[in-house]
Amino acid sequence: MSKRTFILILTFFAAAQAQAFCGFYVAKGNAKLFNHASQVVIVRDQDKTVMTMANDFQGHVRDFAMVIPVPTKIERGQIHVAEKALIDHLDAYSSPRLVEYFDPDPCAPPPAPMVMRNAAAAESITVSKSRKRADSLGVTIEAKYTVGEYDILILSATQSSGLVTWLVENGYTMPKSAANVLGSYIRQNMHFFVAKVNLGEQARLGVNYLRPLQVAYESPKFMLPIRLGTVNADGAQELFAYVITINGRVETTNYRTVKLPSDVDVPLFVRKDFAPFYKALFAQQVKHEEMSAVFLEYAWNMSWCDPCASEPLSNDELKKLGVFWLDAGSNVFLTRLHVRYDREHFPEDLVFQQTGDQRQFQARYVLNNPANPGNCDAAAVYRRELRKRQEREAQNIAELTGWNLEEMRRKMHLNVAVVTPAEKKWWEKLW
Repeated sequence: MSKRTFILILTFFAAAQAQAFCGFYVAKGNAKLFNHASQVVIVRDQDKTVMTMANDFQGHVRDFAMVIPVPTKIERGQIHVAEKALIDHLDAYSSPRLVEYFDPDPCAPPPAPMVMRNAAAAESITVSKSRKRADSLGVTIEAKYTVGEYDILILSATQSSGLVTWLVENGYTMPKSAANVLGSYIRQNMHFFVAKVNLGEQARLGVNYLRPLQVAYESPKFMLPIRLGTVNADGAQELFAYVITINGRVETTNYRTVKLPSDVDVPLFVRKDFAPFYKALFAQQVKHEEMSAVFLEYAWNMSWCDPCASEPLSNDELKKLGVFWLDAGSNVFLTRLHVRYDREHFPEDLVFQQTGDQRQFQARYVLNNPANPGNCDAAAVYRRELRKRQEREAQNIAELTGWNLEEMRRKMHLNVAVVTPAEKKWWEKLW
């Protein structure tokens, strides 16, 4: 049997309110901007959880496998295969966004008031050693299922060394440090969800990519075991957790949950450079928090959005993600969390709690297009204030990203003198 490298998925089955938006949406900072990014959707109420897991595995699907700690034994009916489009839509809906406004002409008469309204809402898993061999290693094969294009095993173990040996003997390439982390989950009496691609089923279904896996379970534990995701990681990892609840925003209890800077005016050139801008901004915030915080990118009731980077998910889409309380007419509240982590700075698994806080938040950055006024009295005042605002925008972007302030000024042409028309003499205003 050829060696297979498994992907240790980093999931556990375990604010200021924006004002009405009257500009328009320009760009968004979605998960695709980041390398080594895992996306996890967690639908949670009381002890019931539905977890949807996507990954960015690169390579031939025959080399893909994943091992996930789960709190209980999982039955066949608790496992499902979802469509990636569901997570893509959720990502687009909740992404940090760039929005654009246009300054009114100070020389024009004031416009009539507008009434604003919010938007409405793998080759088959085979056990090459006998069950007797597994038993001798303290490994129990609790169940074996085929779900869509995946073959799945549910394992339990009494010792990490036995589990590591069994995995190696059955074709998995194990990181040297995996045994200690696996042992910590064994001591918590957790089971292990192991998935590979069944190439025959994949060909029969006509699926040419890895679809997300879903698992439903009941447990009081509300956490993500990110330590397991670091044992074979090459550098820092990105995790996007989209947590859907009834009561409100979700935050971590054992790490600080920090809101990203938001509602900040930035220079117009960011319209074309939003991707590098947002990546630099996030890196700067990670540095500022010494890579020891979880960042809030979005928190909103999913019945509406303002501005909408994408339309809210339909009830049908929410049901497919596992939102099981929709028929009760309850709230659907989304929290989007983003964390960059490694073994040194995140030695503990993430532990979550629902806060009951339903205040809305979005990471939002603002472009302001200047007007081109004539020579009225208000124009001179406007030009002076515009220059001050543009200087603030240069300082804002330098602070947010760590980019050089003088370079930002040059890019905005703030080193070019502004020619202000001479003010009219008092008698020239008479006739």
